[in-house]
Amino acid sequence: MIKRARRYATEAHSRINHRRKYSLEPYDVHLKDVAEIVASVCGDQEMIAAAWLHDVVEDTPASFLDIEREFGPELAELVMELTDVSRPSDGNRATRKAIDRARLAGVSGRAKTVKLADLIDNCRDVCKHDPEFARVYLTEMASLLEVLAEGDQTLYRRAVAMLEKNAARLGLSLTVVGGLAEPGRALPGGLESLGRVAHLFRDTFAARDIARALPSVDAPLTPAAGELMEREGIPVLGVRHGGRVRGFALSEDPMREREFRTGQIVADGASFSEVILALSTHSLCFVRVFDTVSGIITRSDVEHPYMRMWLFGIVTMYEMQLASIIERIWPGDSWRGLVSAGRLAKAEALMEERRRRGQQCTLLSCLQFSDKTQIMAEDQAMRDVLGFPSRNAALKVCKEFESLRNNLAHAQDIATHDFAQIARLAGRIESIRNPGEGFDLG
Repeated sequence: MIKRARRYATEAHSRINHRRKYSLEPYDVHLKDVAEIVASVCGDQEMIAAAWLHDVVEDTPASFLDIEREFGPELAELVMELTDVSRPSDGNRATRKAIDRARLAGVSGRAKTVKLADLIDNCRDVCKHDPEFARVYLTEMASLLEVLAEGDQTLYRRAVAMLEKNAARLGLSLTVVGGLAEPGRALPGGLESLGRVAHLFRDTFAARDIARALPSVDAPLTPAAGELMEREGIPVLGVRHGGRVRGFALSEDPMREREFRTGQIVADGASFSEVILALSTHSLCFVRVFDTVSGIITRSDVEHPYMRMWLFGIVTMYEMQLASIIERIWPGDSWRGLVSAGRLAKAEALMEERRRRGQQCTLLSCLQFSDKTQIMAEDQAMRDVLGFPSRNAALKVCKEFESLRNNLAHAQDIATHDFAQIARLAGRIESIRNPGEGFDLG
């Protein structure tokens, strides 16, 4: 299989005279290096064959069907996992890389191992020949490493070491913390975990999990479209041009075709935070599958059980992280003076009752969420790091955060009353996730 894959890939790339960008060597030099890196950590024939074939569909006229016919469905599936899904029409390089990264997050560990080998070889080549572009490539590599931790651990550590070595050589503040990259970020004690929480919940769910199918009709719009929307209770209808949805109509104005606006369309693998940010400026978010819009998400969909579970998980994890950070900054309950006597008395009473029941707890764990956020708001250094201009600004946001938490916990409406806070929360997750945008939680 490996020999056949090597021959197939070499011939496919040579037919189009595909060469390496800097050295102009035949492209199979890169494929051979990737295959050898994979072979150095495993003897899985399909993985090594996939290393030879990983760019053949993306860069040559070969199709997945061709690969399946030649090598069978399992290897074709592995090659499919390694093939970028973004297209030039999806937007700029950053947008396309985000789409491909979201796809890679969900592929198998075998595919992630091959991708790690690909990153290692490409990093070596780029950093050797093009220091200027290497700055861009290394940042992208750091982002990809966030979702490749399930690959072979030897290659993962090798990729991280290569990233950090080259970043340091180029003067980039770019490291990988706990398996997650934090570009340009030097968070004080305990705050690295906030970044990890943000990454974890950013990648847990995707737009496809809550999107609903978007009914569509062919252009031009006719009265029949309005009748269909009224009869079926359809508030939004996609409008097809040449078989693909290129616009939409609303039930209140069914004869007017509207254009999609910038930022209103997300990929089906987009994170919930990306969906919410789209909804923060547009009341409708459309979901693209392949090359056409086929799904829709509205602000009311924040009530979807998956969305509520996602939000409550984030709030819960952040509350746990608050306690951890407070312990680091104010050890030994030295935070006591920052909480009012009444609130402290309630925490002490709760601690006493829990211990009477045989539960292990600390005084800090018995504080309410609002108490913990107030402690954090009292520290100027923490306010600076979290992006709060003043104590009152910090308390205001924390109060809204607590309102969202309580409404989630008690199954209350969040779409109407808490959407602004949900949007801010999504923005914070994205700001932690994206390089060079600051650590702004305010």
